[in-house]
Amino acid sequence: MPFVELDTNLPANLVPAGLEKRLCAAIAAILGKPEDRVNVTLRPGLTMVVSGSSEPCAQLLVSSIGVVGTAEENRDHSARLFEFLTKELSLGQDRIIIRFLPLEPWQIGKKGTVMTFL
Repeated sequence: MPFVELDTNLPANLVPAGLEKRLCAAIAAILGKPEDRVNVTLRPGLTMVVSGSSEPCAQLLVSSIGVVGTAEENRDHSARLFEFLTKELSLGQDRIIIRFLPLEPWQIGKKGTVMTFL
């Protein structure tokens, strides 16, 4: 069950319409998870600084169980996510940061329990 948060200082009117749905589909394909298990939050118009500059930028946080836990996995995910984000947001790679956070099933609550028991 991936959780994806895309923060950007791009104003909402410069974020392509439907980006959250395309990001959901891209994450599902990249991580090999069903699209109906992916959760995406998109926050445009934030006050942000990346690498000391407030020029247009974005930060992506990808949290998931079992698929973001190694450098090798994340290197591959990163390459594909940078390709997607640079195209969609018209930002250079130096203006995007991606963080990967591995989760354990007991850290996610759903249906009155945690994923460990579902």
